[in-house]
Amino acid sequence: MARCWLPDGRCGRIGPACRSGQCVARSLRRLHDKRWRDKLGLFFVEGEDAVEAATAEPVELLRAGEDVEPELLAEVASAPHPPRVVAVYRRDDLPASEAREATLALWRLADPGNVGTLIRTADAFGAAVVLSEGCADPTSPKALRASAGSIWRVPVGAWQDIGGRRIALEAHGGEPLSSLDLSGRVTFLLGAEREGLPAEVERDVSATIPLAGAESLNVAATGAIALYARTVPGVSGPGP
Repeated sequence: MARCWLPDGRCGRIGPACRSGQCVARSLRRLHDKRWRDKLGLFFVEGEDAVEAATAEPVELLRAGEDVEPELLAEVASAPHPPRVVAVYRRDDLPASEAREATLALWRLADPGNVGTLIRTADAFGAAVVLSEGCADPTSPKALRASAGSIWRVPVGAWQDIGGRRIALEAHGGEPLSSLDLSGRVTFLLGAEREGLPAEVERDVSATIPLAGAESLNVAATGAIALYARTVPGVSGPGP
């Protein structure tokens, strides 16, 4: 648990006491834990760029040297290099689930870096994301760093929100992705790199990305290629 005091006995808060009446360091430290993020409906982001990318007002804004002592902020941060700014936001202020022409459906991806990267990829192509149970929390610190602010622009829903034609992306087997008509509303199903997609996951077609050398692709690379394929004339549908 984070301390309320710096080693020299000084309070780490600058100016007025914390509005909650509790140490801000202790409150932030709790948000490292998914159970507390779920319970409180809050998450935090680190760094000036991450705070500037937000589309909502923070519940708490902590600036090193202005609101808290830099040492206290460094103590509760998760980034490799202590940030100068940390802000706390409400999960309810993130985009709600929304149907889009393309969706990435992530099945039990436990790596928060991959989840965050795929949210950033979806942002680049105007797609949505849905998560199954067992996926990493997209509001975890590592996922948020990987999403690079895209969490504020991409609707993230639950697995039951899947719509359109379901295309399961497999490492081996299935039809070449380039041979499929990807026009209209489609959802690309992506499984964890080691386990892949179990047979019981409902899909309309299985597809693969032919490789010349490597055994398989990183799941984030697979999602990017699939979304890009929709922009290629003759693959995404009839050209103009």
